[in-house]
Amino acid sequence: MSSMSRTIHDIMHTAPVIPVLTIERLDTAVPLARALLEGGLPVLEITLRTPVALEAIGRIKAAFPQAITGAGTVIDTRTLDQALAAGADFIVSPGATPALLKAALQSGVPFLPGVNSPSEIMQALDYGLQALKFFPAEAAGGIAMLKAFAAPLPQALFCPTGGISAATAPAYLALPNVACVGGSWMATPTLIDAADWQGIRTLAAAAATLK
Repeated sequence: MSSMSRTIHDIMHTAPVIPVLTIERLDTAVPLARALLEGGLPVLEITLRTPVALEAIGRIKAAFPQAITGAGTVIDTRTLDQALAAGADFIVSPGATPALLKAALQSGVPFLPGVNSPSEIMQALDYGLQALKFFPAEAAGGIAMLKAFAAPLPQALFCPTGGISAATAPAYLALPNVACVGGSWMATPTLIDAADWQGIRTLAAAAATLK
């Protein structure tokens, strides 16, 4: 399936966990992606929080065309354009502005905008977006908040991200309005700095079986 024919709903249902990756050193990008893919997590979110993030997306896509490699921390139309130029298969934002929503929709790229209130969900729905990132999940009310959204906004489907761990992920995944979760516990800075690819592979394999 090409990235243009793949919807954000398809991506959210590919695996129970989307690793949220902050890559500080370019030489770690490919071995990190390999460990996660071998562990069974084919959807990767590379956050645009480091100077090498955009190049890391390109390297991962070149090495593993079968992976679904997205850009996270896209906060405006400039970073959206940069992510698209890098070849990102999907876009994740911590929030959403009308300008970013319009630009993302016009680009046709699968887009997961961040929300954490009923008004933000309703704004996304007005733009025709039903797949949403609930962020920062734990700080914004966690499972209780997602349960509260379900009755008045049943059409919204969430990927909670922010403060979720291997221990808390199953409870999120059990909610009917949650398709997957985002997390970094299987690829922490400590593991990456230590080049503990086997450790990352093991944690990824456990995450892949959560749902």
